[in-house]
Amino acid sequence: MKKIISYLFYLFFPLFVGGIVAFFIKNSIDYTSLVKPPFAPPKVLFPIAWTILYLFMGISYFLYKKEFKERSILDFLYYVQLFVNALWGFIFFLWKARFVAILWILLLDILVVLLIYCFLYKKKISAFLNIPYLTWILFATYLTIGIYVLN
Repeated sequence: MKKIISYLFYLFFPLFVGGIVAFFIKNSIDYTSLVKPPFAPPKVLFPIAWTILYLFMGISYFLYKKEFKERSILDFLYYVQLFVNALWGFIFFLWKARFVAILWILLLDILVVLLIYCFLYKKKISAFLNIPYLTWILFATYLTIGIYVLN
């Protein structure tokens, strides 16, 4: 039973974190009122994309933890990048610290690249499952910089 609870935690913790962040920042999201760079998606796309990405994150970590029980730098990177990801929403939307959000998302980019690199040596499928996440946050980096410059 303990193993099942652990597996459920690994699978759904990113979704839980994303849901908590969304709950706290929902009334501060000013995306529609901002001047956005070219290719900025509509607001409705973000919760759909993040739900899928959080599920991929959870699946990737679940697959890794099924095979590797011991703690490693990979575990640390996974939780740190999830924390950095979560805090970005507060920085950008709640606190409106747009320049700090640029620096913060650049840190997230680096952490996710390192996470994928570590996954490649332990569980390749977990690395591949995080490629859409990396792609999305690189796009989010472009949007963050563009919104800062245009506003």
